[in-house]
Amino acid sequence: MNSALAPAKQTSLNLLDFDREGLTAFFVGLGEKPFRATQLLKWIYQEGIVDFDLMTNFSKALRSYLKENCHITTPEIVLEKLASDGTRKWVVETGCGNRIETVFIPEENRGTLCVSSQVGCALACTFCSTAQQGFNRNLTTAEIIGQVKIAQDRLGQEAKITNVVMMGMGEPLLNFDNVVAAMNLMMDDFAYGLSKRRVTISTSGVVPAMYRLTEVCDVSLAVSLHAVTDELRDVLVPINKKYPLDELLEACRENAKLAPRRTITFEYVMLNGINDSIEDAYGLIKLLLTVPSKLNLIPFNPFPNSVYTCSSNNAIHRFKTLLNDAGIVTTVRKTRGEDIDAACGQLVGQVADKSRRHLKLKTASVEHAA
Repeated sequence: MNSALAPAKQTSLNLLDFDREGLTAFFVGLGEKPFRATQLLKWIYQEGIVDFDLMTNFSKALRSYLKENCHITTPEIVLEKLASDGTRKWVVETGCGNRIETVFIPEENRGTLCVSSQVGCALACTFCSTAQQGFNRNLTTAEIIGQVKIAQDRLGQEAKITNVVMMGMGEPLLNFDNVVAAMNLMMDDFAYGLSKRRVTISTSGVVPAMYRLTEVCDVSLAVSLHAVTDELRDVLVPINKKYPLDELLEACRENAKLAPRRTITFEYVMLNGINDSIEDAYGLIKLLLTVPSKLNLIPFNPFPNSVYTCSSNNAIHRFKTLLNDAGIVTTVRKTRGEDIDAACGQLVGQVADKSRRHLKLKTASVEHAA
């Protein structure tokens, strides 16, 4: 390392904030060879080593510099809960009175980790408990990939993370750069090495960011749809007022062009008497036949003060049958971790709300119910 070209930094850098490209630029800036980035990735993510003194293929000078100017730090787990079905939830401290939640869902042939991207959520979906908490800030790349690291460290040899879904707290595409860098690490062969088909980003429909995503990161896409008309979606998913259904579906079609046989997963929460009629099913068929798609029906998970209830089992089954009969692959998401508030839409963490959005949401929900 050329120490003359590498003055000491004023602020210690968390090296979990960098994907391979970022680490390469960092090391080159220190006068080091680009391959140092790969070496560091292997130490952190494959060997589990975060002590620079133990990184023996680095020179003493480089190790000394890293010790003085950098650190490798994951968020702190403050609470762990285990559900009766084996689902695990970790409440993670992110400072300044904020906490987020991360959920691991074990299945017979895979283990799925649901990762948060924001403290709270900047959107205002009226059926989502997370949205009721308001919004504080975006998570850093280190805080996002750190959720994967602490989960795998806690699971140890007991279970393996095979899939990651960016479906925890927050709207991932409103934290674009940090989320993309974290997903790059999830898919990097020298980090977690997950297939792009096993990393999924879920969005409520931030259309410009969806187009940008197609240019920089090839991962699976899930879209929170939840309504077949702009009038209803404006209420359930208020970002629809800015990016209505026609624009959203066109962005989905463009994403589907990235690869042969690519399909978009559409998520549709089942709300009793709101969006679960036969007419809604036929409207959904009309929309989805224009996009290579599959549909995931999500039974609504209740939370305190919600104005919604879940559709009946009969209504959900009828809805699913109509969609499947029309040639749209449709499944019903099995509710997991409900007894520890780890099910879809139930993650709340602890949010020092800067947006006052939780007050607006309460008012909007009451008006809609009336």
